[in-house]
Amino acid sequence: MRGGGRQRVRTARNRTAASTRWLERQLNDPYVRRAKAEGYRSRAAYKLLELDEKFGLLKGARRIVDLGVAPGGWAQVARKRVPGATVVGIDLLPTDPIDGVTLFQMDFTAEDAPERLREALGGQADLVMSDMAANTVGHAQTDHLRTMALVEAAAWFAIETLRPGGGFIAKVLAGGADNDLVALLKQQFTTVKHAKPPASRKESSEWYVIAQGFKGRAEDAPQSGD
Repeated sequence: MRGGGRQRVRTARNRTAASTRWLERQLNDPYVRRAKAEGYRSRAAYKLLELDEKFGLLKGARRIVDLGVAPGGWAQVARKRVPGATVVGIDLLPTDPIDGVTLFQMDFTAEDAPERLREALGGQADLVMSDMAANTVGHAQTDHLRTMALVEAAAWFAIETLRPGGGFIAKVLAGGADNDLVALLKQQFTTVKHAKPPASRKESSEWYVIAQGFKGRAEDAPQSGD
């Protein structure tokens, strides 16, 4: 590459035009280059960094859950921003070890997954993060429904796991969370907002829903004396 111009990729044998375009985009993506230079495993790290700058998600968080942790960019950010925090992550895909992070390679929707995460956390969470998305099948409506089902499962996990005042962030698609999910979050949190960080590609349909100020479960309320 000369003069800092855009790098182009030749179409190799057995490589599809789509994969060539993806490779070219990666080579010319400033966030990809920055992630490599700064030691982050993926450009997704900058989405969390930008959202944290705006919403203060990680401030004061001592126990953090990362749903859909692979390859580990968000967990790396959490450990860097809050070095003493307990961070627990889960993903179907393998994730290389991260210092100070407990990792589970298993299906988050498995019956025993939520309890294993809570046991590893050792107490109520301050922040539940979800960058999960369902494997796509190429049918937009089906893909959206499958991903939103994961987001809803993540939201219920957060409601059952967070301490009062805790926060929840999740990737959603096609402009934001659906009405039922927003209604649930508004019932459980004091503020619910949508955001698309600069690191999220403009052509991507992903957004993030940020719910803060968890109101707490009935069992969290202080008990009055007789």
